[in-house]
Amino acid sequence: MENTHVNESILSAEILEDQKKNRIDHMKYLKGMEDIGSEVLDKVVSEMEAYDYDKYNEADVRRALAHSERTPEDFRALLSPAALPLLEEIAQAAQVETRKHFGNSVYMFTPIYIANYCENYCIYCGFNCHNKINRAQLNAEEIEKEMAAIAKTGLQEILILTGESRSKSTVEYIGEACKIAQKYFKVIGLEIYPVNSDEYAYLHECGADYVTVFQETYNSDKYETLHLAGHKRIYPYRVNAQERALMGGMRGVGFGALLGLDDFRKDAFATGYHAWLLQRKYPHAEIAFSCPRLRPIINNDRINPDLTVLRIQRLACRNCIFLSAASPDHQQQPHQSDGCP
Repeated sequence: MENTHVNESILSAEILEDQKKNRIDHMKYLKGMEDIGSEVLDKVVSEMEAYDYDKYNEADVRRALAHSERTPEDFRALLSPAALPLLEEIAQAAQVETRKHFGNSVYMFTPIYIANYCENYCIYCGFNCHNKINRAQLNAEEIEKEMAAIAKTGLQEILILTGESRSKSTVEYIGEACKIAQKYFKVIGLEIYPVNSDEYAYLHECGADYVTVFQETYNSDKYETLHLAGHKRIYPYRVNAQERALMGGMRGVGFGALLGLDDFRKDAFATGYHAWLLQRKYPHAEIAFSCPRLRPIINNDRINPDLTVLRIQRLACRNCIFLSAASPDHQQQPHQSDGCP
């Protein structure tokens, strides 16, 4: 079957030959990567692979809706095709849970890219290292100017983003951005490349409150075919990023699969189950979900799977029901990289 995720503009004989010579094992940690020995990854993958959404019926879905506290089995039923005729009931249940925990409020923040350099080769991504786009990195003066302008609008939360380049966007550089943000904002979030727990601890000391990492897909075989080079290629290091962030003292963590890369129901289940496991392991942690969907990128407008905004909204409702105290950080814009909204 044709791989419609490939950005043809970055393919060349030279690049493909280099990949053959230098390709690394996507399941093996690279030097300097922290292995925390967590059991969470194996549990998530095992349950995702066993998930058969076609076995559920309407009675299973109604039983899940009737429960005051939903289990992973309820979540499976709610994500199944059998739930489609009950979307209105699901939306109403989601509203009840949202109002219970957050009231009648709207939660707002604004993202700021401080750099878009990337060292990864992800074949669906507009930010990848072989794509010919304009690159930039803000200096401290430029970061402060942008943040001051954003703060004047009244927004009290900022989300700092970078591409995945340790050489261009060092941990220290990101830490300095957090220190500047503390002057203007009450809450500071990060969407950056995954780092070790001690580095998350440093960023927390600099002012960061939470970290969001998009897993892209929890299917390790598919993940391997899409992430051909760079630190992002290492699947287990990325899966365990949220736990390392919590170990480093972060108050909250965000989750999201890039819906459209693989079976969206299985990825949606794995995302929710991953968060559910960490919520029980770290009860103090604040949890947030994003629902990014694969969209066309610069130099490849063929990347456009049939995943509508309505379908994303349905998934968000199910997340609200399953993990009712989680923040629905809905993101539906074109996805350019792991750090892109």
